[in-house]
Amino acid sequence: MSANVDVVDSLLTLAAERFGRDRSMLRGEDDFFDALEIDSVDAMTLLSAVEEKFGVEIPDYEVQDVRTFVALAAVVGRRL
Repeated sequence: MSANVDVVDSLLTLAAERFGRDRSMLRGEDDFFDALEIDSVDAMTLLSAVEEKFGVEIPDYEVQDVRTFVALAAVVGRRL
């Protein structure tokens, strides 16, 4: 379970840095589109950054309905 917590924490930090948000204002349960004020193009750049950071490849269909950092962490976790 702590591995998933670590992945969520890393995702929150990565997203905050990439989109200039205050890390302390982001939570794992947040809808990242709303929390980061991003669109689908920005979400794809976030996904690319996530793939690079974790050294994984995530097919688009696996993240099609993913909207929270926790859900994204679960997808990443399955690839690690």
